[in-house]
Amino acid sequence: MVTLTQKDAVGHDPRRWWALGALVASMLVLGFDLTILNVALPTMARDLGASTGEQQWMADAYVVVFAALMLPAGLLGDRFGRRRMLITGLGVFLAGSLVGALADDVTPLIAARALMGVGGALVMPLAMAVLPSLFGPEERTKAVGAVSAASALGLPLGPIIGGWLLDHFWWGSVFLVNVPMAAIGIAACVFLLPETRDPASPRVDIFSTALTAAGLSLLIYAIIEAPERGWGDPLILGLFAASLALITMLVVRERRSPRPMLDLSLLARRGFLLDTLAATLVMFVLSGLMFVLPQYLQAVLGHDALATGVRMLPMMGGLLIASRGAQPLLARFGARAVISGGLVTLAFAAILGSRTTVGDGYGFTALWLSVAGLGFGFAVVPAMSAALGALPRDRAGSGSGLLMTVRQVGSAVGIALLGSLLASTYADRLDTSGLPSAAAHTATDSVVGAHVVAARLGDHALAASADASYLHGMDLVLLVSGIAALVTALLAAALLSHPDPAPGRAPEEDTGMAATPADARQ
Repeated sequence: MVTLTQKDAVGHDPRRWWALGALVASMLVLGFDLTILNVALPTMARDLGASTGEQQWMADAYVVVFAALMLPAGLLGDRFGRRRMLITGLGVFLAGSLVGALADDVTPLIAARALMGVGGALVMPLAMAVLPSLFGPEERTKAVGAVSAASALGLPLGPIIGGWLLDHFWWGSVFLVNVPMAAIGIAACVFLLPETRDPASPRVDIFSTALTAAGLSLLIYAIIEAPERGWGDPLILGLFAASLALITMLVVRERRSPRPMLDLSLLARRGFLLDTLAATLVMFVLSGLMFVLPQYLQAVLGHDALATGVRMLPMMGGLLIASRGAQPLLARFGARAVISGGLVTLAFAAILGSRTTVGDGYGFTALWLSVAGLGFGFAVVPAMSAALGALPRDRAGSGSGLLMTVRQVGSAVGIALLGSLLASTYADRLDTSGLPSAAAHTATDSVVGAHVVAARLGDHALAASADASYLHGMDLVLLVSGIAALVTALLAAALLSHPDPAPGRAPEEDTGMAATPADARQ
């Protein structure tokens, strides 16, 4: 087995492209699972009687655990071997998928999603962490683009294959299909990926990990429950206060630690900070969009699961095109222009989508989805590449863990906050007058539930009200997302500049890649 450390020459290992193939296989598994769940949520909500809040937890249980454990996962990889921890993560992900396939209630399903989050927390940051050790600056953007494209490729495959499974089998099959995918990823890592590590990395801080998990969980729970209980409810206010206290304790503890798990000093590098924030905002917008879109396509437009997956392809196509075209634009215009342009494109797509009405057909949706995919790809790939390039290679695991943690926090907050905005707007506008209390409660929980009640009672007015209410909520979510993307684009254009030079070296050309201290030592 080949073992690489930070002292090895970068970009000269002959196995690096085969290793990239192993990482692509691993990321494909995560991308595949993400969109399968989004397409399956309406079916699962109908079969399990899940409310909108429970659907949010089905999505967020994975993301919260994912975000909480990525920092210690990065350190475990640095210390004990990134290849070893990557294989372990895929194995845990496989086990969680089996549990999800066998679940018959909302609670065990949420628990299965949390277990899958543990596996995903090991896979995502470590797949990115090995790239600076394998590829030099001239190849790193291409490698980041390949790994990002692999995750993106899983996005369109997930809805299509998941939709076909839902049309022919029970909803548990969308979890079961992850098993062979994870097994392929494990085999690829075993035979193709060389081991990389940094034995001098800090130890995993169990208390800091617990603070991260508890603080994020309370924050997400408060956001999800606030629309039903009210934002001024004492319990909600108490949860927000407790979350703030726990996260503050985490920051104070890490700042005082001589070997912190949460390396806040990396955020002092302006390029790394701004690129991370840009990538985080993109995930905030994307996660909210991916949560609201499948229910619109299925419940409002009336498509089945397979047709829904196919109709999400324009966004994935735009994303793939952008991931392949980012490098030439970076070389010509620099990271600041490409990232800002991608965010403006994403903002335009979201604001255009917010003009969707009940009478619009799928053609209008396909248009703004294609534009959204382009914006996402042109923003996130350069931002991720530049942020990774700013990391010292001897802290690649912990640094990429910090990067991916902040991104996933954005994703979790996006699902929770935008999902809650949708839920409260939908419930406020839905006309349930004349319905029995139980039927009114079911209809108010979700647009899927409203259509079930309308079909049972033959109430066409309820179905029409549900569609109009959902469209109003979705348009509001897209408008908020577009404004957030536009503000971030302006900040990126104003504040992003030449990358921070490494100590002892002159600044490199404006490629969007920062030189690292590890470069200076070699």
